[in-house]
Amino acid sequence: MSNDPTPRISTARTPDGVRAVLQGDWSVVQLAGRGAWRRLAEQLRATPALPATAWSLEGVAQLDHVGAQLLWDHWGRAWPAQLTLGAAQRSMIERVARYTLATPPAAPRAGGFAEAVDHLGARVLRTLEYFSSFIVMMGQFAFDLLRLLRAPHRGPWRDISGHLYSMGATALPITALVGFLIGVVLAYLTSLQLRQFGAESFIVNILGIALIRELGPMLAAILVAGRSGSAITAQIGVMRVNEELDAMRVMGITYGFRLVLPRALALALAMPLVSVWTTLAALCGGMLAADLAMDITPAYFINALPRAVNGSNLTLACTKSVVFGLLIALVGCHRGLRVRPNTQSLGEGTTASVVTAITVVIVVDALFAVAFRNVGI
Repeated sequence: MSNDPTPRISTARTPDGVRAVLQGDWSVVQLAGRGAWRRLAEQLRATPALPATAWSLEGVAQLDHVGAQLLWDHWGRAWPAQLTLGAAQRSMIERVARYTLATPPAAPRAGGFAEAVDHLGARVLRTLEYFSSFIVMMGQFAFDLLRLLRAPHRGPWRDISGHLYSMGATALPITALVGFLIGVVLAYLTSLQLRQFGAESFIVNILGIALIRELGPMLAAILVAGRSGSAITAQIGVMRVNEELDAMRVMGITYGFRLVLPRALALALAMPLVSVWTTLAALCGGMLAADLAMDITPAYFINALPRAVNGSNLTLACTKSVVFGLLIALVGCHRGLRVRPNTQSLGEGTTASVVTAITVVIVVDALFAVAFRNVGI
């Protein structure tokens, strides 16, 4: 017997047919080597599993369940007519055969138009199911809000205040920093164009309208979606993994009133404040850049801003921010409640929550822009 542990097959022609002699270690350690699996698969394809083929496993030094499964699948999941092997090898193959289907798996079908249509239909159905369950959650949130208004002394106020701090107050530094930098960049880019036409003073109008009405609320919502939306999904998803949600259901505690309502209300209240804070930081950055690049003094900037931007734009921005915060919280809670009790689903749900929340924010902002395009604000 050779001491080479490499799994291999040697075939020889006999008067009765073909004799296939297996040698080496048919174990996961050897099969995981570079190119070993592909080389052995080619040797197996060259050795057909015919009734006239005699198989000999006497030269196999080690056979584990991986090697046994490979052989069993090659044999068509049926014992060959001529087989020579030891008792331990037979026991291993019998164990694999006991927990394997009697028929080999069907070969994957080649992709075609019908399969593409089926795949598209499945994705459409999953999307419709997601939207229907999300609408159900929104309806449940409305009922929970009515319950809170009917009995405010029984509301989860401590949870709401805690989420206000974690989602609102702790988000102020990062939103201020990003908003300030966005204001600087926008002012510098705008100054390059306005200087060509001698319209440097209009930088106040451009920065005011862009930051107060659109960029400020949008930027704050995207930052909060990536920061707080993912945290909401992770918190509820961990409760699913730890079976805390099952315990709440057994105790008769509703998810909507104790989990969804506090987060949605807290983020709906915090988002306008975060949006105004981000807008102010962006305006400060734009004012600084305008002073450095175009000699627009801060005093002129502050005096011209109320004339360039009326108060209705700020009202629209705060209204949008309330909707953004509510949708971000509902999306995060919905994704968290759909997490399955495993860590892989938790990671996928957190990622999908951020992507969905940002997409929803952009779509809703576009709808607001279309809806108020002809309104004098």
